[in-house]
Amino acid sequence: MNGLTRYVLYQLVMGFILIALALVCVMWLSQSLRFVEMIVNRGLSVGGFLYLTALLLPNLLSIILPIALFIAVAFVYGKMVADRELVVMRAAGQSQQELMHPALIIATAVTLTLLVINIDILPRSYTAFKELQWDIRHTFSHVLLREGSFTLIRPGITIYVRERTDDEQLHGVMVHDERRLGRPSTLMATRGAMVNSEDGSRIILFDGNRQEIDVQTHQLSILYFDRYTFDIEPTRGTTDERFREPRERTLGELFESRQDTALSPRDRGRFVVEGHKRLTQPFSAVGYALIALACLISGPFSRRAQTKRIALAAVLMVASQAAAMGIEGLVVKHLYLAPLIYLNVLVPIAAGYWVVIRAPRRRRMVAQAP
Repeated sequence: MNGLTRYVLYQLVMGFILIALALVCVMWLSQSLRFVEMIVNRGLSVGGFLYLTALLLPNLLSIILPIALFIAVAFVYGKMVADRELVVMRAAGQSQQELMHPALIIATAVTLTLLVINIDILPRSYTAFKELQWDIRHTFSHVLLREGSFTLIRPGITIYVRERTDDEQLHGVMVHDERRLGRPSTLMATRGAMVNSEDGSRIILFDGNRQEIDVQTHQLSILYFDRYTFDIEPTRGTTDERFREPRERTLGELFESRQDTALSPRDRGRFVVEGHKRLTQPFSAVGYALIALACLISGPFSRRAQTKRIALAAVLMVASQAAAMGIEGLVVKHLYLAPLIYLNVLVPIAAGYWVVIRAPRRRRMVAQAP
């Protein structure tokens, strides 16, 4: 690796890291806003919130890294064209292969990183994310009961707590239940506690009374109790019974789903497409890098045409992404079209490499013509 290659590679690496960090921060912020409700209404701690959103990072990286690489290659090579650095490098004897060598090095590194993420890290992190999300949403012991406020913990059930101690004891509890049409009831107790058991989430109340009114007869009935168990909701199932999404499955499970008769044809298609996507999507980093190179260094270096070339590269990259999404939707219904997923990744790589290598040769042939 000569000095010029190291110089370009350094700029690409630094640009790629900065762009990737910026995109990750933006995407992480947009995704994390969905879980603010868990902090406000379900008592999720800041540490738990950060851990929950951090589990999404592998999923975000699989999307962001190829795009960040494309932006870095387009920016760095575009800047070098504008500053005439590539003109000097070509005049110094750098061939097209040598000019694109730094971009291919970082594209290969990104591809290998994405393969590790997609095959190993992504299914494990996404499974942990979905299980934690399921537990928080369906375990009512996580609900944050704010002191002195009426909390609607689910449709038809409102809870008021005068005081909540550090050991999760509740004092001055009122529970209003409107789930039975025409027979609303209100429970008031001196103290209580919210617990979660195998039979479902419930509140245990002590030293209180239960008041129920019949809307039709306007008759009020009162029941005094020393201990009363109020079921909030039956258990909806454990995480083992939860349907696991395609991103939670390992590569082997995804391809083995072809023989799983318990799945619907659409689910089998989704699983198989996810398996092919895990294998092909990392190579889009090489394709996007070569798209940028083909548009920026295949023709004569001109500042005037620079904006048009960058715009063309962006359009081609977006078109490749749109084609990938369209093909995936098609393959879900027709699995025999799965080779199109690989073709969509290989075409930009082959076409981009051919354009970059072929362009200077074509110009030399024109210059030598009589």
